Amino acid sequence: MSPRRQGGNSPSHQRGGGRRESSNSDVPNWVIYVWDLVSSVAIVALIGALLFTASGIWPPMVAVESGSMEPTLQRGDLVFVMEADRFPGPNAHAGTGIVSARAAQGTDYTKFDGPGDVIVYKPDGNEQETPVIHRAMFWVEEGENWLDKANPDYLRGNSVCKRGSSGDRVPNCPAPNAGFITKGDANPSYDQISGIAGSPVKPKWIIGTAELSVPYLGDIRLSASASATRPTNTGLTASGEAATNATG
Repeated sequence: MSPRRQGGNSPSHQRGGGRRESSNSDVPNWVIYVWDLVSSVAIVALIGALLFTASGIWPPMVAVESGSMEPTLQRGDLVFVMEADRFPGPNAHAGTGIVSARAAQGTDYTKFDGPGDVIVYKPDGNEQETPVIHRAMFWVEEGENWLDKANPDYLRGNSVCKRGSSGDRVPNCPAPNAGFITKGDANPSYDQISGIAGSPVKPKWIIGTAELSVPYLGDIRLSASASATRPTNTGLTASGEAATNATG
């Protein structure tokens, strides 16, 4: 009895397997290809939607082009950027959501191994220029002699604010507008001294704050950008200082 049951079951199992193979072979290859393509696009769209929901800006990721924020941010890093006022830190300047390095003193608030927020901004609000990703150092009011707040190590020679004073007059002092004085961590002077930015960075010029970085992934974005267009911005000022540009 037992051998007969085994023998009887075996052909049935084989026939069932044959039916499954026949069913799979009935699906055209193009249907499988389209399904895989649609699934991949849907996954990418879902990830993009989640990133946009978290950051509040688009694109939420930028690639670092140069080295003025080294060693914490290096060329080829992919940086996640968030809307500045989404989750403001302690002592954030009113209405901006940004904590400057000066305001972060005496707190544990750090970003990228330094006090205060690292921001992505449009130089002088110019939409045609590649955005810069540097640290917000301190806030100044319109008409303020901001050299009084500045670290002398980040100025040049005998920098002075008032016209007619003996020394190297800073052209954007007193401040022509309210905003943030900024600096690349690896640069010897403020952006407003080196010429990377012509004036303090207005809040409306700020795209967002840098939150975290992933090494090397930005190289893909930079390679695609380089192959599509000729580079128009070397990231260097007339003084030779680098501006860490951020390609979105």
